[in-house]
Amino acid sequence: MAENVNLENPQNVTPVPGSAGVESQVPGQASTVSGLANATGGVDGGNLVQPDIDQDLFEFKSDDTPLMQLMLSAKKVPIDSAEVDHYMIDEERATVETNSAVNADTSNNAFSLPLKSDDKLLPREQQTIMVCGVDGYDDTGANTTPGKNLMLIVTGRDSYNNPICRAVNGPKSTPSGMCTVPAIPSGTELKLLPNALYETQKEVEPDLIVPQPTRLYAQKRGLNHIVSDYFDAQKKRIPFAQAVVAEAQIAKFKREGNRGLWASVKGKMAINVPKLGQQYIYTMEGVRWQFKRLFDHDGAWTFEDLIALAKLFYTGEDVPTRAIWLMGKNLLENIQCIDFSKHPEVTIRELVNEKLGWAVTRIHTVFGDIDLKREPTLDTLGWSNSGALLGENRLVHYTYSTEHEFSDRVEGEEATRKGVLVWDCLGLKGNCHIWVNGEAERGHADIVYTTWGSGETPLYTEVEEDMIYYFTRQTTLVAEVKSGDTVVTPAVVAEVGTLWTVEIDDLDNSLTWTEYSGVVSAGD
Repeated sequence: MAENVNLENPQNVTPVPGSAGVESQVPGQASTVSGLANATGGVDGGNLVQPDIDQDLFEFKSDDTPLMQLMLSAKKVPIDSAEVDHYMIDEERATVETNSAVNADTSNNAFSLPLKSDDKLLPREQQTIMVCGVDGYDDTGANTTPGKNLMLIVTGRDSYNNPICRAVNGPKSTPSGMCTVPAIPSGTELKLLPNALYETQKEVEPDLIVPQPTRLYAQKRGLNHIVSDYFDAQKKRIPFAQAVVAEAQIAKFKREGNRGLWASVKGKMAINVPKLGQQYIYTMEGVRWQFKRLFDHDGAWTFEDLIALAKLFYTGEDVPTRAIWLMGKNLLENIQCIDFSKHPEVTIRELVNEKLGWAVTRIHTVFGDIDLKREPTLDTLGWSNSGALLGENRLVHYTYSTEHEFSDRVEGEEATRKGVLVWDCLGLKGNCHIWVNGEAERGHADIVYTTWGSGETPLYTEVEEDMIYYFTRQTTLVAEVKSGDTVVTPAVVAEVGTLWTVEIDDLDNSLTWTEYSGVVSAGD
């Protein structure tokens, strides 16, 4: 398509100062001798050069754009559309919960196990189930075995799709009889164990794995240079300047792209292009808005806070091989200032990440290693107190069009347009990733954690209903009544390392604490 390009910069655009105050940037202007002369008040344009761009563009200044380097080292998946369904297969669920009680019945040996609608189909036929908090019985069926849990086996399914179960070590009317129906309270946790087959059986129900899709958009980004033939000839007289300007322009392109990988908002916009008709502009979804979990933290960090974060990251349903923690400068300073003197088992050392080639600070904990890396882009975006704890092997780089260069002659002008185009996006896979939030605004997340380490009983004025509390000290949890200083019992004790949620009664501001054991669905 023919295109008329104004190479003379008639608007006499004033250069824009950069972060250091140097007026070296002229947005939207072509690199020509006359154009540069107009923009700089008549100074000889031969002091600037057209940069040499090649396939190594994104290996340049990798420490300035760590997230982009992570994307480039991630699994690359070619796609045939700018819109891609980002499928996530999470680790299987291991826990379900009864939503009503099962009453003991000595006249029957089979019963329906009442489960939530989302959990009914998880226990499959002939699967064994451990019943948490309910003791099983000895061989006679008359005496319980404290600490040895009741176990069930699924034999069918009722008309409501609840699993029909029999007890393996349940109560018996006679020692030689079959186990009868045991009592199971409402809200009891059930752990899914392997299936048990009869002697000649070889066929079982297949496992149906249904990945959960999230729609992502690949964003097309480009870097262009329009260079006159005369200007191109002049650059050969000052080859040292060629590298200087190339660095500035390529670094700007990389840093802008890295900011988009973090903070861009997914969008699709129709525009009318002359001679070509309607086309679409796609913007990618930044990884900041892809996190399922958020760790909310305010103030100085303690050793207990760090271990709590490592535990949440490495002991969930989706466990990565290693953690990369990209951090703003204030968060990095806070972690560096933690007093580790009382914990000699925790090692901190400087080394090179084998896969990425970065110099990182690696903290070794009993749960797993965490590589710390400063991400300058977080400071630029106003997230200096925050960071992203990422699974190194849990990122996907979608490429609609591979990086490529082009070189076109500008019609009607003695000039050449050169550039590079990239059309891609980054997706977080799984639910292991955690956004560590240290800003005043909490932002987007499905599940929000925070630590409680004072040991003092939380009051209704200090807690939130949509928060999951990780207790780093043993704490007594009670219901506080607003009238007077009355505290009602019974109280419950939150042990170190346990998670709890709270409900607040608006009428009397009483609190109801519940231990949390849920997981977030990959499709939420």
